[in-house]
Amino acid sequence: MKIVQLSQGSPEWHAHRAQHFNASDAPAMMGCSPYKTRAQLLREVHTGLAGEVDAGTQRIFDVGHRFEALARPPAEQIIGDDLYPCVGVKGKYSASFDGLTLGGERWWEHKTLNDALRAALPESGIGGPDVGAALPLLYRVQLEHQAMTCGGERALFTASRWSDDGDLIEARHCWYTPDAELRAEIIGAWQQFSADLAAYVPPVTPEPARAEPMESLPTVAVRLDGALTVAGNLPTFAQALRSFIERMPKKPTTDTEFATTDAACKALKRAEEALDAAEAGALASITDVEAMRRAVADCRKLARDTRLAAEKMVDRRKVEIKEQAVAAARRALDDHIAALNAELAPLRLQPVAADFPGAIKGLRSFASMQDALDTTLANGKIAADAQARGIRANVTAFKAATGEDRARQALFADLGALVHKAADDFAAVLDARITKHQADEARREQERQAAEAARIAAAEQRAREQEAARIAAQQAEDARVAALARQREQDAAAATARVASETIAKELLQDECRGMSIALSSKPDAAMHAREAVKAIATADEATSSPHHLHRFEAHGSGEPVDEPGIETEVLAMLIHIEQAFAGRFPNHPKPDAAWWGALREGTARLKALLGKELQAA
Repeated sequence: MKIVQLSQGSPEWHAHRAQHFNASDAPAMMGCSPYKTRAQLLREVHTGLAGEVDAGTQRIFDVGHRFEALARPPAEQIIGDDLYPCVGVKGKYSASFDGLTLGGERWWEHKTLNDALRAALPESGIGGPDVGAALPLLYRVQLEHQAMTCGGERALFTASRWSDDGDLIEARHCWYTPDAELRAEIIGAWQQFSADLAAYVPPVTPEPARAEPMESLPTVAVRLDGALTVAGNLPTFAQALRSFIERMPKKPTTDTEFATTDAACKALKRAEEALDAAEAGALASITDVEAMRRAVADCRKLARDTRLAAEKMVDRRKVEIKEQAVAAARRALDDHIAALNAELAPLRLQPVAADFPGAIKGLRSFASMQDALDTTLANGKIAADAQARGIRANVTAFKAATGEDRARQALFADLGALVHKAADDFAAVLDARITKHQADEARREQERQAAEAARIAAAEQRAREQEAARIAAQQAEDARVAALARQREQDAAAATARVASETIAKELLQDECRGMSIALSSKPDAAMHAREAVKAIATADEATSSPHHLHRFEAHGSGEPVDEPGIETEVLAMLIHIEQAFAGRFPNHPKPDAAWWGALREGTARLKALLGKELQAA
């Protein structure tokens, strides 16, 4: 806050007030001042012309200033610091302080004690902030405007009265602490006042309502002369009455027209009374004149009917004009709210309470009614604007907290209802829901990470198992391939050995066959030796009939066995040779019988089978 050095009442002081929103004007701006209406303040600020201060009002101001000076020392004792009168400015706002400490943290406001303050303040002691919060609104508005200007922590509010000699008669005190809600209302009201001031067109101030001059009706005169003739001015009166009625307003709209109609109704009422009196006077003459009575009756009925119709019309028109004024004010407030709703869409304001009918209740003049309606309308706009500011602030906080995160925005499906909360409550709801959402997101992320880690571990375990199985299968395959290679090598070696053995055996067989053929052909007993060999082969079991346990018989028939490899081949060759020989190649030898041939074939087949097994093993 900036301190300006100005003397109260000086031209510089008035110029300063004309350029700022002043604490002393705040009650009138809020429509809660009993001393000045909001319409009057608008006109003064617009024109720069303040109302003239009459002598009586100036005496009241002088008394207030004297009480203030006398009450300052006791106030300094209560506050515990010196108080300095000053004028402070903060931006567009200005305030005159009855007393302010050097640090600016405390200030003092004094008022002349009245019945309203006497009822609100404690009789003794110093009321706490709760008492200050219950002061009449016009005082709280001024104190809050001062707090908004100086930024102080608390104010001492004093109401006192002093005698002409400077003795204290009565003083009451309380502390006042800043009220954030009331401050917001004041700020909004000044903003609405600025908007109204920018569009302000000074209305034409009507003159005090009074009836327009109307020609009075003639005095009714009726008398009877001795010849029983009626003398008087009834025809003239009737004509004047009709002319009077013609000049009455048919549909009054202004205070002046309503006053004129009311005056005309009163004149008609007097005419009715005069007609009654004239009739009564005429009848008192003991003469019955029918024409006079009819004329009096007609005039009386005309006056009465016209008066009653005019009175009803006046009452009806007053109601109509009130209804039209109330409807116009309500329509203006609805239009203002509609404009705000269009700006805030899809959000909407809550209904704004504005009791227009209550505002004009008991008011008689249309000027006072219109002023009351204008003040109520301004207060309604102020309340709507305050709502809109609160909604904008909450929406800004909402956007800052959620950004473009649709998941966070989805947490506030009831945003249309939440934005009407106070800023602190809205911030608490905002923080609580987002914090819970973040905790839920963190928990879900932890669960996801845990599941992903488990999946990766399982996959790695499967991969290790598959790799181990693959290695084992590869090793088994390598072993199989190696075994197969070794088997092939062995088979190849065996095949090579078998081929070599068969080749040698074949060559030996051929040689033996040739030798045995020669021997058998030259020795007759060879057949006997061959028969014995066959018998031995036929009767031998498998254990003793392996090729390595057979005995080779010398071709010359000595009968001595000789163990040596390949004996089975030689025996087989010998047997084949015997079989061929006895089949007809050696016709000189005796023919064997059927049993001998059977034994020979059985031995030969068995020997072949043994030879085949040996060759496979090799």
